[in-house]
Amino acid sequence: MGAVERAAFRSSSPITRVADRHGLAVVYPDGVNRNWADGRGASEPDRRGVDDTGFLSALAGKIVADYGIDPGHVFATGMSNGGFMANRLGCDRADVFAAIAPVAATLGTDVRCQPSRPIAVMVTNGTDDPLVPFGGGQMNGAGGTSDIVSPPEMAARWRALNRCPADVRTDTLQGTAEVQETTASSCADGTEVVSMEVEGGGHFWPGGLFPGFKGRATNAFDQSETSWNFFARHAR
Repeated sequence: MGAVERAAFRSSSPITRVADRHGLAVVYPDGVNRNWADGRGASEPDRRGVDDTGFLSALAGKIVADYGIDPGHVFATGMSNGGFMANRLGCDRADVFAAIAPVAATLGTDVRCQPSRPIAVMVTNGTDDPLVPFGGGQMNGAGGTSDIVSPPEMAARWRALNRCPADVRTDTLQGTAEVQETTASSCADGTEVVSMEVEGGGHFWPGGLFPGFKGRATNAFDQSETSWNFFARHAR
């Protein structure tokens, strides 16, 4: 992504608008060839052995130091390959990131996930995502094929890792596509695991960022605003 593209993306992104409204600092880092080494082995940085977990953690540390940000108020979100990377950051660097909100993503089946501490997680997936299969298994991405965990299994894995109680609350959000919101509260260290399943939803960011990019979108909730509200509840 060139400098002009990045500037246009930042200015038009709903995340930027939410950040401006709430006084947040947002960073839009670049990966090698516009991709991240999320562990699936399907991206160029993965194949080159790039340490994006280390890079993003170091970047977070620099931003905290340079701008006097509370280290307990550092969060990660992203869509697609960026969402896979957000999940990996939750797995590998829960000491740095207090909460994550991956969108249209899970994890590669071979990616180790043993967070050093509980971490709040909000996951969003469409049940008809043509790129990230809701049933898991083989994913055909820009960098090639990989095997992934299904979104329901990923949410269940996060509930287990955060030692959440068995009881969950499920709410239905109405919109252009119905959303099943499943919340596991009272998990370890006050964390939560929230799963947003968009019925018939495709590969998109609810409320903006390529709406309907691949398949059906929904206006039942705004991903950017909802993510911020989730992060605000789970600052350390």
